[in-house]
Amino acid sequence: MLVKILVIMLPIIIAVAFYTLFERKIIGWMHVRQGPQYVGGVFGIGVIQAFADVFKMLFKELITPDKASPFLYRLAPLIALAPALAAWALIPFGENDTGPLVLSDINAGILMLLALTSMGVYGIILGGWASNSKYAVMGALRAASQVISYEIAMGFALVGVLVAAGSMNLTEIVNAQSGNSGFLEWFFIPLFPLFIVYFISGTAETNRAPFDVAEGESEIVAGFHVEYSGSAFAIFFLAEYANMILVSFLTALLFLGGWLSPFQGWLGTEGVAGLLAAPGIHWLFLKALFFAFCFVWFRASFPRYRYDQIMRLGWKVFIPITIAWIFVAAVAAYNNWFVLGA
Repeated sequence: MLVKILVIMLPIIIAVAFYTLFERKIIGWMHVRQGPQYVGGVFGIGVIQAFADVFKMLFKELITPDKASPFLYRLAPLIALAPALAAWALIPFGENDTGPLVLSDINAGILMLLALTSMGVYGIILGGWASNSKYAVMGALRAASQVISYEIAMGFALVGVLVAAGSMNLTEIVNAQSGNSGFLEWFFIPLFPLFIVYFISGTAETNRAPFDVAEGESEIVAGFHVEYSGSAFAIFFLAEYANMILVSFLTALLFLGGWLSPFQGWLGTEGVAGLLAAPGIHWLFLKALFFAFCFVWFRASFPRYRYDQIMRLGWKVFIPITIAWIFVAAVAAYNNWFVLGA
């Protein structure tokens, strides 16, 4: 079990490091500039820049403010990170003859994911409150209200998926999107509004631009982690990016068929056509990479929303849309419009 955990955790931590480099290079390209290129400048790409940033943060001095609550101040980053990493135990990466490639294949996987991911907000609240700083408290309150608001929309979007798939098991949800029509079987088509709401809510859930008012540098310096430095800040940083990668994988699993091929049922089983039609972990990674790119794309493209705009979008737009489309999905399921695996 320990080996399985390490096989999942180590690539995630390395992926976070390279995701920061990917983000900086993509945003640089979108802004017509170079981005990192000198530190390990192989082919003009600063491949060692990610590790240089990690070492810089780990070796910086860890400062605890005089008026802070020391125990909670140090505990908050761990509470933010633990659920972000624990949720990966429920993510299936594929399926073979022996069963799904997942650390814990539980039937109530969606409920467990919701329980784990909703705990991360406690780390944010504690980090802001324990710092004993008005700016940190303001950032924590903003982040908590934003996360709770969009958690509701995400939960309702998942209800639509559960209605369509008839299961809370992530592997069975992916298998419910298999069939002879390729990507036309995937849930993003009949549940398109829920698909859009889920991914945008995931962006808000991770406090990413344009929903990063919790870290609005122009207003509250740096939000709930303004008093953190060194390794404690690195843990908050790791939790945020691990959550972004997690949302990318979940969106691919729930709405885009996970490891299923978009050409399944359309091509034969021989030669190159057979390889394209065959399911595999590579399809899951390609889909997740697309959504990870979207996170960067949003940051490079959109200005930060005002706080009242974010709350209005979550409560007055997303939640009514999800409730209405749950009803549509329920009617479709009642009339057997979702033909599983056909």
